Amino acid sequence: MITIFGICASSLVGLGLYGLIVHPSPLRKILSFNVLGCGIFLLLGTIARRGADAGLGGDPVPQALVITGIVVAFSATALALMLARSLNDEDDQ
Repeated sequence: MITIFGICASSLVGLGLYGLIVHPSPLRKILSFNVLGCGIFLLLGTIARRGADAGLGGDPVPQALVITGIVVAFSATALALMLARSLNDEDDQ
């Protein structure tokens, strides 16, 4: 089961990198960056659960990194969208 999550995480990271490289629109770059971040969070969650198959508990450090990363990613996305909106408003004038 953990292998499936690892494959999904790597595909999300690849899809996010592809979107960052290919799309010139700032909104699509922000969305691609969020997809990339979701893949990294899923990968960290998979790493945190790697000992669960052996009967050990999950590692709390990657879990804490994921929770902190989600909060930081949300605030960075809000800031990036605000900046993109203000740049778009300046171009219209």
